[in-house]
Amino acid sequence: MSNKATTLEAYPLVLTATHIAEIIGVSKRVAYEIMEKSGFPLIRIGRCKRVTREALFKWLNEQYT
Repeated sequence: MSNKATTLEAYPLVLTATHIAEIIGVSKRVAYEIMEKSGFPLIRIGRCKRVTREALFKWLNEQYT
């Protein structure tokens, strides 16, 4: 994503590792590692890994409770 999104709604409904890296502030490699964690709401489409915007933010909130 070339223009940094400033709000949750600015991101697409389905996020890639690049989006996750930008949101969390980690490298793309680390984003892929996070996506493989148990309990992460990963969607596999062939070899592609995706997560819905809503599921990512719900998962992030659950990590801090």
